[in-house]
Amino acid sequence: MLASAALLIVALAPGRIVGWLSDTNRAEEPIAAETERPTQAPPAESARQPTLDEPFRGSPAARWATGTGGITVPEAKATGWMSRVQVERALKQTRDFLAAANLDPVALQGGHPKKAIALINPHQQDVQDFLKTAFREPGSQNDPLLLFSRFDTTQVRLVGDVVKTRGRITYREGERGALQVASDVTYVYPVVSAEGGSEVVRTIVRREVVLSWDDPSKVITEPGTFSLVSYKVHMTNGGCGASTGYLTPPFATGEAATGAVPEVDPYDRSTSMSEQAASDDECGTATRS
Repeated sequence: MLASAALLIVALAPGRIVGWLSDTNRAEEPIAAETERPTQAPPAESARQPTLDEPFRGSPAARWATGTGGITVPEAKATGWMSRVQVERALKQTRDFLAAANLDPVALQGGHPKKAIALINPHQQDVQDFLKTAFREPGSQNDPLLLFSRFDTTQVRLVGDVVKTRGRITYREGERGALQVASDVTYVYPVVSAEGGSEVVRTIVRREVVLSWDDPSKVITEPGTFSLVSYKVHMTNGGCGASTGYLTPPFATGEAATGAVPEVDPYDRSTSMSEQAASDDECGTATRS
């Protein structure tokens, strides 16, 4: 009788049943790659909390791609001193850098991001000085988190091996005919306390990095390396206070900002980071995580 009743409902109102199933599955359907800046923030999700089995539940990131799959790379065209093939290679190596700096398991677990650093022009002295100091004596001006995502595994454990990403790479001709490549990517890391427990916190890191693949006839560089032009970072649930060189998500009695602070939606990619309310040196309030 139960089976007959189910068949009768489908026969009488098939559109209603299909619609209900669509609503149920819509939150899990992947969304198209980001090819340009969106015009608005993602819509609000249900208020469901993340779990160890579903760490992205209740977040727009549930529909994002995984790892480098969420970083859109444009079609290569001859630009500046580079041929189309050279531009294609530079774009791939740029994505390799982003992966080594933000997705590599060794780096995420607090290790030295050797693969990423190997792609930076060793003759760019100010950046090399920053890198040497950042890992030895991290501070507000020499913080490895400005370029790399890292967790202290004695305090934090990643939930699974999936990091959700959304963003894109663009390029144009830069100074002295260089290929200037810009990236704007948001990374979502689900974590739990290393001490145990089931409370899942999502640390969200958005990075805008601009780099230059220089003409070796005009700039001292090494093959397969780039020069850093600029880098910006905004972190949610990544720590608020003195730098330790690691992302420090809050658990249970987590840290809270006080006073009149700006509110930021960490999933809103419709504006550049320079247009967002929170500045690099103040702790804002995230509207969702």
